[in-house]
Amino acid sequence: MRKDGILQVVKATLAAIVFSLVFVIVFTLIIQLASVSSGVIKPVNQVFKVIAIAVGGLLFIRGEKGFIKGAIAGLASVLLSYLLFAVIGGSFAVKWTFIFEIVLGVAAGVITGIIAVNIKKS
Repeated sequence: MRKDGILQVVKATLAAIVFSLVFVIVFTLIIQLASVSSGVIKPVNQVFKVIAIAVGGLLFIRGEKGFIKGAIAGLASVLLSYLLFAVIGGSFAVKWTFIFEIVLGVAAGVITGIIAVNIKKS
């Protein structure tokens, strides 16, 4: 991957992390204001991660090999956001569901990368 491709992946990853953080903050406020079942928190957070990866990819992935750039950005987004939220929450416990999160993040990145390189951008 060329230097511009690496920069696209870095930008897409950082954008995904920022959007994830914003989504989580907003969702936390909603949880505090409304009575939200604890069973809904994890699925909603997964949806937010996928949306964040999609936004980052659509904003910054260009050119060719979108599926590779997207896969790397999705993987990096999941790993880095896990580390960020583990530091914030003070817990580094890795469960088997983390594998699902990685697969979901990579899949979201691949799909977004393919879409991003195939849409016209002005």
